[in-house]
Amino acid sequence: MNIHNLILWATATLTALIAGLFYAWSCSVVPGIARLSDTQYLSSFQMMNRAILNPVFFMSFMGTLILLPVCTFMQYSQSVSLRFWLLLAATILYVFGVFGVTMLGNVPLNNALDAFNIPAASPAELAAMRLRLEGPWNSLNTIRTLVNILSLMLVIAACMVHTEKAS
Repeated sequence: MNIHNLILWATATLTALIAGLFYAWSCSVVPGIARLSDTQYLSSFQMMNRAILNPVFFMSFMGTLILLPVCTFMQYSQSVSLRFWLLLAATILYVFGVFGVTMLGNVPLNNALDAFNIPAASPAELAAMRLRLEGPWNSLNTIRTLVNILSLMLVIAACMVHTEKAS
């Protein structure tokens, strides 16, 4: 086991953790909170969005964003290997389809919800905010979940590829 392989396995682990988070959110949290009233839904979502902003989440989410390109770069050589191409594809997918979708799609919706004063809102305002948030946020989460799973599959394939490169 060399440093390249250790970093590759760390990358695979972090990528899997984030894919699992998005997947678990999609198949447990989303259906659960969908059953709540507008006030309960928005309050729950607001609290979960605040709670997820913690060091453990950031280590996994940002760690993947950092380690994927590092792994890809470490596999680059004059004779580009299949492992390199798999990691490059995984990196591109994660950067644009997970990180990009999150930063450009989910985070602005989260920020709008965070700024929304739930206790002061009328029933019509609550329903409008839920309508503005729920469908778009869930669609974006589905995109990043599927892309993250594909990225993970590519990283796993890269782990399984035998390389002749001595390190």
